[in-house]
Amino acid sequence: MKWRLMAAFIAVTLLMLLVQDVPLSTYLRTVERDRIITSLERDAFVLAGRSEEALESAITDDDAGLAALARTYRDAGGARVVIVNTAGTAIATSDDDQSSIGSDYASRPEITGALGGQIMSGSRYSDTLQVELLYVTVPVFSGDEVYGAVRLTYPEQVVDDAVNDQIRMLGIVALTTVLLAGIVGYIFSTSVTRRLKLLKDATERLSSGDLSARADESGGAPELRSLSRSFNIMAERLDTLLQEQRRFAADASHQLRTPLTALRLKLERAGSLVSTDPAGAAVRLAAAEAEADRLGTIVEGLLLLSRTEGRSAPLMTVDLAEIARERVEQWQALAQESAVTIRYDGPLTASVSAVSTAVEQILDNYVDNALSVSPGTSTIIVRVTSAVPVARVDRAVRQLGPAPLETVQLEVLDEGPGLSVEDCSRAFDRFWRARSDSAGSGLGLAIVAQLAKASRATVALAPRGTGGLAASATFTAAGPAREGA
Repeated sequence: MKWRLMAAFIAVTLLMLLVQDVPLSTYLRTVERDRIITSLERDAFVLAGRSEEALESAITDDDAGLAALARTYRDAGGARVVIVNTAGTAIATSDDDQSSIGSDYASRPEITGALGGQIMSGSRYSDTLQVELLYVTVPVFSGDEVYGAVRLTYPEQVVDDAVNDQIRMLGIVALTTVLLAGIVGYIFSTSVTRRLKLLKDATERLSSGDLSARADESGGAPELRSLSRSFNIMAERLDTLLQEQRRFAADASHQLRTPLTALRLKLERAGSLVSTDPAGAAVRLAAAEAEADRLGTIVEGLLLLSRTEGRSAPLMTVDLAEIARERVEQWQALAQESAVTIRYDGPLTASVSAVSTAVEQILDNYVDNALSVSPGTSTIIVRVTSAVPVARVDRAVRQLGPAPLETVQLEVLDEGPGLSVEDCSRAFDRFWRARSDSAGSGLGLAIVAQLAKASRATVALAPRGTGGLAASATFTAAGPAREGA
């Protein structure tokens, strides 16, 4: 029984390897073939460009140069080169004896197609060479007129050899896997046939792309339950990594849009002032350089969040008031374009704890949203205020007694149409938008919520009594705020 079960375990492992490796072998063959054909097409166009003048002039002395060029390419890449004129007659080849010069290639379908202006590629059996060949034939154009064609041929055996080398490596990996399967099968050779089949089915579903596939952990031997748990942990992690990758791509594209727009506007203004106001152009170029630096910082911040999603991100002390003033200054140009006034209201300094670049990105998202809905001549206020102390809620501190923490609040107040209370509660959901026809991807406030969570902060939206919206982010203070701004 033990040996039969081990043999069955090995057989299952072999089956899984075959299911994966046979399609993989076909895929490798296709990829290698496409790679060679693409390379041949590229080289054929290069040779066609260098052959154009000789074919157009029909000067015999130029044919010797074409033959030397063809032999040079053959020595470098291994492909055979044939260059024909409009009649399909070979005027240059890569052969050393040049016995094919003057031969009629017009009967070859790939030559006929190329002389008709088409790019021909594929494979066929060569009666002359008695081998399967990969070929690429391209026309030689001068304007709209075809003056000849260039054909490159490559033995298909080269593709087979490259694929066979990779298949042999796969075979070594498969043999190692089978050996390990035998050892594991010997160790776990108990009455686990049914559970093993369930685990195999889950593995096959996962390998076919079903990321919801999970193994049953409720029964079987302790070792099999442990293996099932390990498989499920792997599947969960794989699913999480794929979701994080998709979110990161969406978040990055959204976050980089605003600084890129600002950078382009500054460069356009600098370009318009180069001839009339060099000093003003230099100022705007310096601002563009600062914006480019911030763009790099945002990229680093997004990468940090991607790496630390689901884990505790390192906090650092930043001056919320200073950042708010700098961002207000950077947004002035875009606000003026919309006839909107933007100003800062708050203390000179306000140190808070946050993840690197989180404050900048939260503020930029809030201001970007406010500008998109603010009417002309309205005002956007970026306000920093110290909030009342709040009790820390983590369990470890509660065991020692209450420990109030001072907080600092960042607010962006606009005079736009605002949102309802219900919409304010949903606005931080990914891909949610106030109107289905509104611009944007619905990711900005979701990114704000993620940045705030990583910074141990809270965010909120609330309608203003005078109209508009109040967007806030409350951070834990890292030091006393100093009034005077």
